[in-house]
Amino acid sequence: MPSSSQHHPASTPRDISGADAEDLALYREKFRRRLPESLDELHGPTLGVVELPLHMAWSGMASYDLGKPRQRMGLYRTVLHEGLRDDLPRYLNKDLLLQLWPVLRKLVGRTVRTVWEDAFPQLASHTRAAA
Repeated sequence: MPSSSQHHPASTPRDISGADAEDLALYREKFRRRLPESLDELHGPTLGVVELPLHMAWSGMASYDLGKPRQRMGLYRTVLHEGLRDDLPRYLNKDLLLQLWPVLRKLVGRTVRTVWEDAFPQLASHTRAAA
């Protein structure tokens, strides 16, 4: 029987079953399919109040004031988790995403963070430059 002393905190669970691994792969693929081809496609607003449709704002706030830092961060977190492929360019802005990413990456789930940083290495490099 393998020893459990080999566990690394950043790794996936050590005793993941085949079904769980398949679920995790499907979950990652769900977010990968939503990604834009490039961050340059993200032309969302940078000012004003943004109203999210019900399919994204199903569990909480639907209106976000981009002039308020906490609401801006909340909007981006919600869109990254709940937004569909067509929503991302409409509600996210490349420059704002790059600016927010060093903190935002800690607020989104590990899968979302990994999928976005794998697809767009400039997010991870921007985080290192901000540190």
